Amino acid sequence: MLAESIRREAETLDGAQIAAEIKREVAAEVVQLAETYGFHPCLAVVRVGDDAASEIYVSNKVKTSNELGLISEHHVLPASTSQTELLAIINDLNNRDNVDGILVQLPLPEHLNSIQILEAIDPEKDVDGFHPLNVGRLAQGLDALAPCTPAGIIELLERYKIETRGKHAVVVGRSNIVGRPMAQMLLKKDATVTITHIFTENLAYYTSQADILVVAVGKIGLITGEHLKTGATVIDVGMNRIADAAEARSLFADSELEKRLAIIAKNGSTLIGDVNQREAMPKAGRITPVPGGVGLLTVAMLMKNTIKAAKIRRFRQAVTK
Repeated sequence: MLAESIRREAETLDGAQIAAEIKREVAAEVVQLAETYGFHPCLAVVRVGDDAASEIYVSNKVKTSNELGLISEHHVLPASTSQTELLAIINDLNNRDNVDGILVQLPLPEHLNSIQILEAIDPEKDVDGFHPLNVGRLAQGLDALAPCTPAGIIELLERYKIETRGKHAVVVGRSNIVGRPMAQMLLKKDATVTITHIFTENLAYYTSQADILVVAVGKIGLITGEHLKTGATVIDVGMNRIADAAEARSLFADSELEKRLAIIAKNGSTLIGDVNQREAMPKAGRITPVPGGVGLLTVAMLMKNTIKAAKIRRFRQAVTK
């Protein structure tokens, strides 16, 4: 009885460790491609405007590309860039044989049509996995360039040897970036999948049945103890900021609380996902931290997608020529 009352906290799924493994593998593949075939894969990143968050994200992607030996191009365009001008740049990147991956950083300025821009990217260079052709292939269970965040989650589950076949996976969130493709990829891994979202009535009814719970909504503390099945694997994709110390005390487990309070005192805020860690840690079997969980995997998988895109396009061309 005493052992039950002091049940240990959930195992932390270390996204940083898995991301580092993936990046080491990518770096090794870059060396092999250079030595065997004489080229370094190239990732072209396009950013429009001065969004501060986008600038940080793009800088991180370009830095990681360079660290792993990829060739990186960073196209920074003014916020006044027109639809026609941006489409012309994408068309040029599509037609260049030395460019293997193209990423247009979102969000774009409001006057630009994001859907049209993403559809203009060559599907074979669509390393974000957002083109309708890649989305359709993913929905059919075929090989595709898949969105990086859900692809990273699959890598995490596989490398921690977390069984998906026959398990009930519940996805909270229905975005085209995470929720929908996540469900498709879990189905391909033979999980039984339920998709929910922020408007689902009696959300806890569904989430409390999940062996694997993936939460990607962007709402602080959405998932509490009542939402969890004992021993569940919880993947927290949310990325939010809190600045209130009292709120932090209600959300972070004791093992994490003092560190987070210190961060708030120093920086004014700290990161947290969609899961109430204080309530989830004693009940879940495994859980991803925020930060240090899914976010790091996203960039690593972008690098892996660039290698994949390079192999698909260049090796087919080499065979047909």
